[in-house]
Amino acid sequence: MTTRAVFLTEPYSAYKHTAVPREDSELTHVGPGTPCGEYLRRFWQPVCLTSELTDLPMAIKIMGEDLVVFRDFSGQIGCLELHCPHRGTSLEFGLVSEKGIRCCYHGWLFDTDGVILETPGEPVDSTMKDRLCHGAYPTHEFKGLVFAYLGPTELKPAFPVYDTYHWPGTRIVANRREYNDCNWLQIKENSMDPVHLSFLHTRTAGTQFTDEFGVLAELEFMDTPVGMTYIATRRVDENVWLRMGEFMLPNIHQFGANMENGRVEHPRQPPIMCQWAVPIDDVQTVKVSYRIIPDGIDDILSIVDFGQINDRPYEERQRIPGDYDALVGQRDITVHDLEHLATSDVGVILLRNLLRKHIRNLLEGQEPVPAPTDDNGLTRTNASDTVMHIPAAPTEPEDVILLRETGLKVAQQYINNPQQLPKSTD
Repeated sequence: MTTRAVFLTEPYSAYKHTAVPREDSELTHVGPGTPCGEYLRRFWQPVCLTSELTDLPMAIKIMGEDLVVFRDFSGQIGCLELHCPHRGTSLEFGLVSEKGIRCCYHGWLFDTDGVILETPGEPVDSTMKDRLCHGAYPTHEFKGLVFAYLGPTELKPAFPVYDTYHWPGTRIVANRREYNDCNWLQIKENSMDPVHLSFLHTRTAGTQFTDEFGVLAELEFMDTPVGMTYIATRRVDENVWLRMGEFMLPNIHQFGANMENGRVEHPRQPPIMCQWAVPIDDVQTVKVSYRIIPDGIDDILSIVDFGQINDRPYEERQRIPGDYDALVGQRDITVHDLEHLATSDVGVILLRNLLRKHIRNLLEGQEPVPAPTDDNGLTRTNASDTVMHIPAAPTEPEDVILLRETGLKVAQQYINNPQQLPKSTD
């Protein structure tokens, strides 16, 4: 039993913070059998880039499980439990074969589905390989990423294809895997906290995207068929800049261009990234993403990606902190009972409530319902940037009302009447 922390009311009174609550394990713990872990396992999760699969196997950890990923010489991808069931040797030292992977220690051969193909050294009439299997998970390769499904095989869902993968005039490119030394949830909470854009990325650490992000947006939040979205509406001279960032169940986020400034009127533009926060364990997370690249841009790195990983000197991180520093600075697992949430945290509260509802639904026996698809088999999403020429209202309070009403109206139109996108042939 924990005691909710309260604001202290006296100077120099930290000593009085004697009760130290524990983290909210229902939302943060991800190992096998945990409520959140079981929920996340009901969805396809990206586990590596296809470019990382060479002639050598690759050891990974996902949601507390030690696994090995490999592509055998027939082209099939396997995702197996790391340790050989014979004597426990790590299959990261195994030999990728024409079919499956062979343990280096005694030569047992495992197919990509966990079927034991050979048990050298056993009697010719041994039935061991016919009776036993090694632990394996289904995989799916798509546009430069390898996905695995770690849930019950009989409940395996169809692989989801989001409409942003096929936005006209763009292509998607699998991005590098980025490691964060913190729990997965606080990374996703950051995606529903648009207020931090005005401070962390503009006001407190200098402009990291554009100066216009320093304008505090009028905020609204809406449920969507895939999760939830924020609607951030800003005044930029005679323009209204509408930005929608979307959290997609269970651990995906799409967000708009970080170099947008709202000064040039344009129709709805796609997000620049579709990103998963995949737990390695309770205190480490790997971010895997597709970059959504406009035609005509050849260099993926030309899109600014400041402060997302621990790749800068410590002093520089102190002087110009980025998302990585703010997130890992919340502790390796944020303790919710030590927070003092304010009105600017509405998105964080709604996200936690949304996740908790779905996790508890699963505990009660309700399996996740796949997001709806259109006639082309695409799942519709809503993250985007739109800039409209709308002159300011006569007074500031009236303009605030104008911004909020415009944001809600346009966002509702997008959600109710999503852009019709053709299904790609690839």
